[in-house]
Amino acid sequence: MNIDAYHVFSRPITTEKGLGMKETQHTVVFEVAMAATKTQIKEAVQKIFKVKVAGVRTGIFHGKFRRRGRAEGHRRDWKKAYVKLAAGEKMIEYADNL
Repeated sequence: MNIDAYHVFSRPITTEKGLGMKETQHTVVFEVAMAATKTQIKEAVQKIFKVKVAGVRTGIFHGKFRRRGRAEGHRRDWKKAYVKLAAGEKMIEYADNL
């Protein structure tokens, strides 16, 4: 399945851990489409942000069971991508003002 580069990413992860990885490990964290492969994620980052990627790691997180009163259900499953930029590349600027 071929996904357009602009539909690979849902949002950047701007948690404390994600921003820490950005500063210390030269890695950015994104929520990505469930069908996106590591190769598609790498190509999308290189095309959109114009940087070179050293590696991509992914993880699938299963939705948690939630209740609100008598109503119950599950949150949706989602996929997270850790994108390590190549040495000497400029860091992607999406969360500097937090």
